[in-house]
Amino acid sequence: MSDTVKHVLDETRLPEAWYNLAADLPEPPPPVLHPGTGQPVGPDDLAPLFP
Repeated sequence: MSDTVKHVLDETRLPEAWYNLAADLPEPPPPVLHPGTGQPVGPDDLAPLFP
């Protein structure tokens, strides 16, 4: 494995805008899969992240 490289930007160099690449794809990306079950992630799976 390669070593992890951490890039730290000061506040003046942080991006101020982002581009949503998924909006321009010819078809939607596949659903996010739960790593334990291999099934598409549902709201209940995300609940611990958004209390």
